[in-house]
Amino acid sequence: MGMGRGAARSALGFWPALTLLLCSLPAATSPCKILKCNSEFWSATAGSQAAADSPEFCAALRTYALCTRRTARTCRGDLAFHSAVHGIEDLMGQHNCSREGPTAPPRPRTPPGGDSQERNDSPETCHYRQAAPNYTHCGLFGDPHLRTFTDRFQTCMVRGAWPLIDNDYLNVQVTNTPVLPGSAATATSKLTIIFKNFQECVEQKVYQAEMDELPAAFADGSKNGGDKHGANSLKITEKVSGQHVEIQAKYIGTTIVVRQVGRYLTFAVRMPEEVVHAVEDGDSQGLYLCLRGCPLSQQIDFQAVHAAAAQGTRGPHGASPPPAAPGDTFPYETAVAKCKEKLPVEDLYYQACVFDLLTTGDVNFTLAAYYALEDVRSLHSNKDKLHLYERTREPPGRASASGAPPAPWSLLGGLLLLRLLPTLLEAVAA
Repeated sequence: MGMGRGAARSALGFWPALTLLLCSLPAATSPCKILKCNSEFWSATAGSQAAADSPEFCAALRTYALCTRRTARTCRGDLAFHSAVHGIEDLMGQHNCSREGPTAPPRPRTPPGGDSQERNDSPETCHYRQAAPNYTHCGLFGDPHLRTFTDRFQTCMVRGAWPLIDNDYLNVQVTNTPVLPGSAATATSKLTIIFKNFQECVEQKVYQAEMDELPAAFADGSKNGGDKHGANSLKITEKVSGQHVEIQAKYIGTTIVVRQVGRYLTFAVRMPEEVVHAVEDGDSQGLYLCLRGCPLSQQIDFQAVHAAAAQGTRGPHGASPPPAAPGDTFPYETAVAKCKEKLPVEDLYYQACVFDLLTTGDVNFTLAAYYALEDVRSLHSNKDKLHLYERTREPPGRASASGAPPAPWSLLGGLLLLRLLPTLLEAVAA
């Protein structure tokens, strides 16, 4: 059946409410694919000016509903999923859409006034200009291993959601989950990047990747900074489908590389030092991992574990590396041989590789270390610092020594949104 004239406007009202929930609530760690459903619905309806008798909007809603049904089994307890389901029901009732009928594939988003993704005439302010900028690099990979903007190298537990970057231009948060139930070994299962609205260059954009879901677009389905004149100063490029995505934020001179290696994600960034330290409140600079490193209580001396395994002894505090599962761990000699194939230099990346094979039994962690080093090779401004050989341990008393993970998007904000959810849905349906 047809729809009312305000359908497109209502659809666009529903999407920001759902996006707000996605960005504000604690990160989910399930394989729920609701982000993909949301993105496809946005692509099918954004900018739509369908006539009152057009069935296109109802077809898009039915496609959206079908997508949610297909992922329902893996989305139990996911607030964004249940919000989407209720939102679909409200919109179908409001616009008198039948549950039976044709569905429609998503169509590319076409912004008003032409496709801004083809613009090459970005304003001067949307091109980073700085005399001899000092570029820095941060990377996170494996179980997980962190290389900070100041080239400190640490192995951390950091289970759950943690902020990697938090400045005036963007926020990056990762979620690390156990590799196996009951295992002390963790790896990155979810990554959220928020690019903040910036002058005439870009609108706020959210990028979210999860295990088995490495999108080649932002959460709204677009691949650039939106409809502003300088939108092309922010772009996503898919290098290898489902495995390697690169985000260029030219207006802040920043390049981000996100990979999926095996089941887990890796992150690498090249960013000017001026952007790294761009915060209104200087005291908050101690809150994120890429700058300050992991809290002391979260750090692991993986070199000691490595040395103990080489000698056939037990590690620090009498503990051996936690096995992945009975029969699935690598003997030390096998782990060394596999890591040597990809990482011939016995630096910290090689040692991290051996540690990960001993603790997880997952050979994909070899590739995670290899690609992390390749990203350093392409992103780090000082090629003399490609290889690091000594891990860094934060001295006691630093701001990062607290054992409690800071929360850039607080639980209180999430609870507030839960209280406001019925009001948001009523506003959409109005």
